[in-house]
Amino acid sequence: MIASLSLIGCEGSKYITPPTQTANAALNSPGAEGFANLSHDGRYLVYHSDRNSRRSIFLYDLQRRRLVPVPGLNQPGSMQYQADISADGRYIVYVSEQLGKTDIFLYNRTTARSQNLTRTFIGEVKNPSISGNGRFISFEGNRSGQWNIEIYDRGVGIDFSQPSVFPNTSNLDNLEDR
Repeated sequence: MIASLSLIGCEGSKYITPPTQTANAALNSPGAEGFANLSHDGRYLVYHSDRNSRRSIFLYDLQRRRLVPVPGLNQPGSMQYQADISADGRYIVYVSEQLGKTDIFLYNRTTARSQNLTRTFIGEVKNPSISGNGRFISFEGNRSGQWNIEIYDRGVGIDFSQPSVFPNTSNLDNLEDR
């Protein structure tokens, strides 16, 4: 009876996770992966991974089932982690740690450039989150000796991330049949 119950639990599984591979083109690797966040439409997944003997940020396209290059995001001599992504996947906010100092960076996929948002922030920072349109970034900071929520406003003169009105999941629906 127990065996048949566990088999029933497997029927109709909604998991679309590809298998772990040793090649660097896969979602999962033999290294630890974590802190995953999806774009608004569910197309992009941003996360950190310990592959290649260092913690770095990776972007995975669920429609194409492959990693997307993020040139200039992962810097030598530092660790990148705790990433979040804007609604359409244009902006990635993340923590970068170099020489024991943590900073919040914003990566623009259109320009392939990162901007340090907390260069003058005194204290540690962690757990950044970006609004869907890319204007606001929240994070935890301890400049007063206690962990508080900080909010960074990029202003109205920025190029906003444009989420789709209705998420396009048609390609994702086809994956579960594989």
